[in-house]
Amino acid sequence: MSESSKSKSLNLNPSPTLQCKNLHEYLKSRTPQFLETLYNYPTICLAVYRELPELARHFVIRLLFVEQPVPQAVVASWVSQTHAKEQSKACEALSELSVWQEAPIPGGLPGWILAQSFKKNLKVALLGGGRPWSMSSSLEPDGKARDIAFLDAYALERWECVLHYMVGSAQTEGISADAVRILLHAGLMTRDAEDGSAVITRAGFQFLLLSTAKQVWLFLQHYLHTAEKRSLSAAECLAFLYQLSFSTLGKDYSTEGMSNNMLVFLQHLREFGLVYQRKRKAGRFYPTRLALNMTCVREGPGGAGGAGGAGGGHLALGGAGEGPPQQRGYIIVETNYRVYAYTQTSLQVALLGLFTELLYRFPNLVVGVLTRDSVRQALRGGITADQIIHYLEQHAHPQMASGGGGGGGGGVAGTVRDQVRLWEAERNRFTYTEGVVYNQFLSAADFALLRDYARAQGVLTWSSERTRTALVTRHGHDLVRRFWKKHSKPS
Repeated sequence: MSESSKSKSLNLNPSPTLQCKNLHEYLKSRTPQFLETLYNYPTICLAVYRELPELARHFVIRLLFVEQPVPQAVVASWVSQTHAKEQSKACEALSELSVWQEAPIPGGLPGWILAQSFKKNLKVALLGGGRPWSMSSSLEPDGKARDIAFLDAYALERWECVLHYMVGSAQTEGISADAVRILLHAGLMTRDAEDGSAVITRAGFQFLLLSTAKQVWLFLQHYLHTAEKRSLSAAECLAFLYQLSFSTLGKDYSTEGMSNNMLVFLQHLREFGLVYQRKRKAGRFYPTRLALNMTCVREGPGGAGGAGGAGGGHLALGGAGEGPPQQRGYIIVETNYRVYAYTQTSLQVALLGLFTELLYRFPNLVVGVLTRDSVRQALRGGITADQIIHYLEQHAHPQMASGGGGGGGGGVAGTVRDQVRLWEAERNRFTYTEGVVYNQFLSAADFALLRDYARAQGVLTWSSERTRTALVTRHGHDLVRRFWKKHSKPS
């Protein structure tokens, strides 16, 4: 800038919302080299194929047996102009995931061809071939076989151990040091500056109200980010996770042929509740619903951190409505903001305490009330109004969910939903915009010249003629700065 004015950058953005990336978003953030390694596993190729947009899957199948590049114009002709937007998204997804690559055809025209490793291993996954899955080795009947009810209870106990630790519950026995390190690495917890104990963060509060499937997937993403520090291959671990997601609940699988690294990884999954193994040298293990439901993670209408999440402490282990029969709604919300929770678990009580003022606790019943202060405390912790409402609706008592008790069929009365959103709106009366401040102009004419130019370019956010101050959007800063440098050059 010239001597007659100075600019100052302002960053007013509030803390970001916790993001739980689905498989597409996670792989998109990885390097092409990592993706190339990953596509050597048929299981991953099948998982990626299933996550693609419908039109992208059509493109893949049409190109799967073509051994030469296909002109991009020909691919575009497969879709009518009325679906041009869907075609653009499909092409973008295939390029972001390195599923196909640009390749020239004779004559110099651009073409598309599927990545060689992806094409080869997707054929293996769809048509058979390749090496047998080592986990499917035949086993003698298990004399101490575990049924689905036992596996559900085991997964519930192990995963709730992690959540108990996050909410500071006394029931934290059994959590592994590895799980604590992952919580700290993910920013869900942090070390207290005074005594060094682990305390929950704003992101951790949001994490607690995500669905169980999203919690597990987000947790495992951070595990994969630190896999190299454990001398493990992130690609091999991810491939094994998706092998588990395609397994059968209640069936035991063999550890024969597994490398030492994968045996170590299996023990970590055992600690988190994704697999059950009676003892380390048992030679067999049972996947639980936590592993099978990884493929159920989808981006909800409210985003990863929005209303699309629910669950948290009430561990709905079943994906797509396949939870254990004993896991039913237990919350009643009255129109006077009273909340009744028929529960005996301290974790569910701790979760309710995040956004309600707890009044009474009995052996199988907890009574609380939604107040302005309790909701605002949750909002300060990073929890949104939609998350609170969705949590209460997801766990509403069956009678409330069916419309009884004034729930309106959703489990929470409209007056209660509106009030919670109004309490949130009280805190959102300001719109935050990043920008650059221009001030200290030597003359009113200089200020007016820069202000009028910024306004004409549509990048002026605010200005004050009295103080000769203008606020310009961040993306318009370079444009305005170049204009001012040109104007302020001595003639």
